[in-house]
Amino acid sequence: METDSHTARGRRRRTARRAAMPPGASAIGPLVVPGCSRGIGEVIQRPDSPALIDGVKADPYPLFSDDRGYFFEVLRSGRGLTTGFPTETTQVSATLSYPDTIKAFHYHGHQSDCWVPAHGMLQVALVDLRLDSPSFGRRNTLYLGVLRPWQLLIPPGVAHGYKAIGPGPAMLVYVTSRFYNPIDEGRVAFDDPRINYDWAVQHK
Repeated sequence: METDSHTARGRRRRTARRAAMPPGASAIGPLVVPGCSRGIGEVIQRPDSPALIDGVKADPYPLFSDDRGYFFEVLRSGRGLTTGFPTETTQVSATLSYPDTIKAFHYHGHQSDCWVPAHGMLQVALVDLRLDSPSFGRRNTLYLGVLRPWQLLIPPGVAHGYKAIGPGPAMLVYVTSRFYNPIDEGRVAFDDPRINYDWAVQHK
């Protein structure tokens, strides 16, 4: 009976959320692109911020600097944010982006990402597309890189993208729980009017 009751409550929540979907929202498989007001969402300043999208995790990593440059560990297998990533399918990749380059938005149905900004600075944008998530429709912005060396765990169903900011190129190392699979790669345009993310410099 408890299971049946829980299932019924879940159905009611899903029905209520669908009925309350914002104007302009549309379905993409089991996920939904929300309709958002213009802006960048909530800016995350602490790794334990309660404003983080559900399931997203941030973890500072130490940089060891000396007169030659700096060193840091990307990951240790089976530890940290990549705990649970299967060793037989985990992939480590890297991408370099020139200043002002925008790469957004991607999402996955099954794959988790762990981002480790290695050089320069990134303006990271996240959007929760999971209709059944308690943070559905929420947007986060994080400024990550050498000035804020955090790892970032991005679960399936959370759209993600970034802009390289600052005077030089930015390097992102990213660890994925599955090998690259184009079937699990979803795309939403960086300027999609439903997400309505403001990539312009925020003059304050």
